[in-house]
Parts: sequence; C-alpha cells; structure tokens
Amino acid sequence: MEAIHPGFTASTSFCLLLLILLSTSDAQICSAKSPVEFAENNTVGAVVLEITVQPGVTLEFQAPVSPDNPFVLERNSLLAGKVLDYEKNKNHEINIICTKTDTSEKFPLTIVVLVVNLNDNYPLFDQDTYLVNVPEMSPVDTSVGRYAATDLDGQQILYSLTPLSKGFKLRSQTNPDLLVEMPLDYEKVKTVELILTAVDGPPGSDPFSATTTILISILDVDNRPPWFQPCNKHEVGGAVVCQNDGYTGRVVLNEQEPGALPLDPGPLYAIDGDSGIGEAVTYSFLNGDAGGLFRIHPVSGNITMLKPANQLVPIGLTVLAAQSTNRFQFAITSVTISVQLKSLYPPKFQRSQYEGVVTGVGVMATELNAPDKPLRILATDEDYGPEGINPYISYFVDGSSDFAIVGGYLFLTKDLPGGLLTLQLSALDTTNDEKASVQLLLEVTSAGPPPGAFGVVDMAALGATLGVLLLICLAVIVALVVRIRKADADGKKVFEASVFQSSLGRGGQKGGIQFTNEAFQHDEDGDSLGSGSPAPGYLGGSIASGDLPVKSPLPLRSLPRGDDGDDDGSQAGSDSADSEGKDVKPILTKERRVDDGYKSVWFKENAKDEVVIIQDSEEEEEEEEDDDDDVKKPSSSGREEDESPRVRTQRVGFNDTDLDSGLGVKMEDPEDDSEGDEDMNNHL
Repeated sequence: MEAIHPGFTASTSFCLLLLILLSTSDAQICSAKSPVEFAENNTVGAVVLEITVQPGVTLEFQAPVSPDNPFVLERNSLLAGKVLDYEKNKNHEINIICTKTDTSEKFPLTIVVLVVNLNDNYPLFDQDTYLVNVPEMSPVDTSVGRYAATDLDGQQILYSLTPLSKGFKLRSQTNPDLLVEMPLDYEKVKTVELILTAVDGPPGSDPFSATTTILISILDVDNRPPWFQPCNKHEVGGAVVCQNDGYTGRVVLNEQEPGALPLDPGPLYAIDGDSGIGEAVTYSFLNGDAGGLFRIHPVSGNITMLKPANQLVPIGLTVLAAQSTNRFQFAITSVTISVQLKSLYPPKFQRSQYEGVVTGVGVMATELNAPDKPLRILATDEDYGPEGINPYISYFVDGSSDFAIVGGYLFLTKDLPGGLLTLQLSALDTTNDEKASVQLLLEVTSAGPPPGAFGVVDMAALGATLGVLLLICLAVIVALVVRIRKADADGKKVFEASVFQSSLGRGGQKGGIQFTNEAFQHDEDGDSLGSGSPAPGYLGGSIASGDLPVKSPLPLRSLPRGDDGDDDGSQAGSDSADSEGKDVKPILTKERRVDDGYKSVWFKENAKDEVVIIQDSEEEEEEEEDDDDDVKKPSSSGREEDESPRVRTQRVGFNDTDLDSGLGVKMEDPEDDSEGDEDMNNHL
C-alpha cells in the first residue's frame, strides 16, 4: 500500500476505521422511516410516524423553526399540528436533532412527509352560462365549442348533456366538445337551452359534480325565396315551400280604374321566406304589361291602369318578386284581370222583409203565415232584362253558418233552440261584388214527426228485424245448396249402380271371365263330387269391396244340366274326364294354378273383402220357361236323368285384378235378387 500511496500509512488506516465505527454508533441513537405518506384533511394531533431512539436521547426541531411548520414533536412521536392540504403543499421536509444527554452528542435526522391527495374538490366550469350562436343548416357533427371543467384533485371528469334530443350532442363522455346532431331550422327552433353536467370520479364512488348552462341561438340563413301572400306552406324533403294561388281582379270595359287595382284575395305583396333576415323585395312584370295597360310599383307591388281596356277578354299578367340584395332568390305569381260590362243596377230583393218558420234540421223553411208554402228568397238585377234573373247572384245569411240557401230556399243545418230569430239576408253579384241586404224574421220550432211517420227507434227496430230475416234466408239457402249437392252425389251413385246392374243382367262385362261349373255337388259327407254336366253360367263384372252390403254366404248347391249349346261342350268335357278315370279339378282353390287349359278361382286366406253375387232377372225368366219344357236328355255316360225342378245358376263377377286380390265369394238365391238390388241401391 505504501508503494501505491506513500502518505497512506497503517496509523492512518486505523484512525479512519475508528471514525467509521464511531459514526455507526452515533447513527443508531435515532432513526425513522423516510419518506412517509400522510393523507390530507387530517385531524390535528394525528400521529405522522414514530421515531426510533436510544435511551437518553432527546428530539427537537432543528433551528430555526419555521412558523408554518405543521408538525410537533411529542417525545419520540411526530404529530400533525395543522390540517394538511395537498392542493397547497404536496410534501414537507422535517429536520430533527437527536441529542444524547450523557455525552451531549447531537445527530441530525431528516424526515420527508408526502401528503396524499384526496377527492375533496368540486369540478369547476369557467362560466355559469355560455352564450353560443349557431347558423342554421350547419353540417352534422360541426363543433359548436368545447366546455371543459377543471378539478383540483386531478380526477377524471365525465360529462353528460340534458336534454338528450335538442339537435346537439357531446363528442364523447370524456370529451366535452358540443356537436350539431341534426340539421337546424330557424323557422322551427330559434333557441336551445342545454345543461352540461361534470362529475369527477368513476361511477360507484362518492364523486362531486358541477353544472353549467349553454344557451344556443339559431341564426337564420338566406336559403328561402320571397313568398307571395297569402300562401299555403308545404314541406318537401325537409324544405318548406309556400304556394300562392295567384290573384284576380275586375275592370270595366272602356273605363280606367283609378288608383291601385283591387285584387282578390288581397293586395299583391311578398315577404322574404327567411323571417330572421327579412330582406326587401322588388316587383316587376315578367311577360309584359298587356300592351301598356298596366304598371306595377317596384316597391309596393300595387298595379295601376294606364289606359282603359277595349276588349271583353281576360288579361293575364305574371309578376316577379326578387330580393333586393340577393337577386337569385325570387318567386313568380299570376294576376288575372277580367274585363266586364258596366253594371247599371245592383241586385234588389223582391220584399222589404221576409218572414218564415222552420221546424228542424234539413227541413225547408215555409212562410210564417202560410205553413204549407215554401219561403222563396229572390233578388233581381235589372241589368239582366225585364225578369232580372241574374245567375251570378249568391245568397247567404250574414254572420251565421246555421243556415243554407239552396236555389233560393232556406234550410236549417244545425239544431237550434226554439224561438224567433232576426237575421240578415244578403244577395251578392259575384261578377262585380254588388250586394243587397234584407231582414229575415225566422221562427224556429221543434215539431215532431208528421202523423204516420216512423221515428228513429222505429227505423232501428225495422233494420234489426230485416237483418235477422236476411241471416235466416242466407242459412236456408246454404242448407238447400248443401242438400242439393248431397242429393246429386247420391243420385250419381244410384245411376252408376243401375248401369252396373244392367250390364250384369245383359250378359257380362268387357273385362270379365265367363264359365260354367256344376261339377260341385254335395254328397252326404258334404264333399263336392264332379258329376253331370254343368249348367250354363256367367262370370263377369267387377264389384268393388265395400260398395255393396255384405250378406251371409250361401252353400254351393248341385246344379242340373242345362239345355244351352255351351252345356254340350262342358258336359262332354266332364264325360271325358269320367271316362278317363281322372278326378275333377275344383275351380275354388286356395292356391293359384297356372295349368294350361285349366281355369280356377283362388282365394287368399284371411281375406277381408267379399263379393256379393248379383242375380240376373232376365236369365231367371228364361230358366223358368226351360223348367216347364224340360225333357230328359242322354248324358255322356248313357244315363237319363229324371225330370226335376231346375236349379238356377249362380253368377259370380270378377275382374282380372280381382282374381289376385283374395276376395271372398258369397252366393245368393235368385229369389233374393230384387231385395239385393234394393239393398245395393240404398247403400249407394
């Protein structure tokens, strides 16, 4: 070490180590946490922190002590002597001297106190009321202004606007920029009052709030042309249009009207459509002045005549009204002047006073002294010949809408209490506005309905009765229609059944199978044996299951020989089968056979549908005649059979499809033929 630092000897190193140990020993006599946090708005005497000291050590503030020192020492505790405010002083530095009483050694101790900010201040707006001017037709989302509040606590401020729907909105909840929300119209809304509220702190806490008022004045913009008065306003696509129907006037042929020409419905004038601006309007003729007949004043709009009209034709004028400054805002209207002959005589009533009586609403007034005579009101005009009938005269009752005069006859249009009324009648010549008046004494009485007339209650009862009768008639008609349709359906079924029965009786159906089988005769044991020649039979027609009434099946009976030509062939086949010693094959089987030359009817087991045999009445009569003339004929086996009552042949009808359907067979006696037909007809 001496080689490195010549002046740094071993004794120097020892002294330095001793000083370090002494300093460490002094540092331990007092200590405290620093910095320390302490909330504002505290109570006086609250403990800021506890200072750790060794026995025999005292504490005091380092001189000089500031008079604004907000803390006090009490033994080893640092206390708040005043209420701290974060907004005034955010931190405090405290210097304390620790003194050891036995050695009088002193040790400095510095403590930093950080004041914790609390939300204890309200948000503040710069003004209690803000005045704002906004032009109408401002684009949506145009900024009107920013109205922010301040908070000394530095909290986030949330804004809200009331009412919500006044044409304005905030940019966001945290941004107090005021924006235009919808198009503004000065003629509809001229001022808007809004309340802006500022709240510090998040929702759910205990925040402070403040409000301010924003008064918005909508400024009118020159966006409308002049409007001729009077006019009817219409809104088209957000724009307001005021429509004027034009003006009319009258002049006398070959006479010059002095002064301003009177017009209907009033003097010609126009106003600026933008009422907030009210710019002056100038007038002029657009299509000429009718050959120098008229002149229009550019400021007042009054039309005057320059010379008389010499033709009995209407004169049309077009007037242009434009704003004095902005000539692009203008409007036009029409003025129609009718030229008439001069009237020498005004209308004149035929009586100096009319007297009448009226009994109810809609009832014609009658003469007071002659109730059966209608009250006729008539005014004549001598300008229209000796009779003086002027078709342009209209009649009315001055100042009353309770009466109407139609064709010169007076009617009451509203219920009035009974009594005597004094009215004034007027006759107006609509061509020149000449007018005549006369007094009317009218007695109003409430007469009941004439004898034999029906009242309101009677008519209501009659209407209800007619309504009920109409409903009953409709119900009967519907029932008859339903019954007729049902009868038509039943008749159709009966007709089809009759056609079907006739086809069976005449010898078969096109799709049927015809054959004869008398080989089945019951012996004593009930077995069927093939003997004898079969009688002629017929198998044809198709009978749908379920269409005919089902009867109990009859047992098959032995059938005698027939005399027809078909029997010979069948009998020959039977004799041939007997001679060859072969068994007769039954035609009723439960198994379907497809042997060549062999015909049979097979039936499925558990068949649900059955077929009813229909007897042929015509063939039955032929068989009865054959029974009377029956003679013995030699059989194929050389034997003769005794004459006996002939058994009528049963007939079974199937279609080809029925042979595979498993239909059951039922036999009926010929005697029941007619009864079966009747049952079938009834069933259909």
